[in-house]
Amino acid sequence: MIPTARPAWVRCGSLCYRDPVAALTRMTYAEYLEAEAASLTRHEYVAGVVRERPCGPPQHGALVASITGAIGSALHGRQCRGFSSTARVRIEATDLTTYPDLSVVCGALAVSDIDRDAITNPILLVEVLDDSTEAYDRGEKFEHYRHLPSLREYLLVSQRRPKLESWRRNEQGIWMLSEAGAGETLTLAALEGVRLDVDLIYRDPLPPS
Repeated sequence: MIPTARPAWVRCGSLCYRDPVAALTRMTYAEYLEAEAASLTRHEYVAGVVRERPCGPPQHGALVASITGAIGSALHGRQCRGFSSTARVRIEATDLTTYPDLSVVCGALAVSDIDRDAITNPILLVEVLDDSTEAYDRGEKFEHYRHLPSLREYLLVSQRRPKLESWRRNEQGIWMLSEAGAGETLTLAALEGVRLDVDLIYRDPLPPS
């Protein structure tokens, strides 16, 4: 029997508020959508299990903004569009719905039949790694992402040091790794040769505190 939603106190940074999803562990997809619409935080759904997305430190937010700006600028003039971490992506084959840090769709946008707000055809997904999510983003989550027929590239952005890792699916369906560090550039194969300057992605114009 699916439990009834009970508000629970959730803290994110200096904010503390009641979250109608936090107390739930299992629910139907329809119940998930209803609770998600009323929630102040985002949650991941996988085969009936709901997981709360943790809050990230300021460095995580800065890198998300930086990589989003760099890729967003490169999309000008292309029939492609980037979507922020507020956009859901659904993997129908594994019954996962999640919120990547950045999603890129080229051509017509496709959405889920059971969730018209969930994207199903990204060609590029981006995750900024942090201590609380790195193992999941590299492992289980990537396993889910690989079931997206449209996905050509999965970009991981390190939070510990200047480093970009790109997993690319070749014509034989094999995932190949490319990496770039400080002073180097990384070419995004999914976007036909868009090059990312690692030093610019990690540039911090703010003076040290």
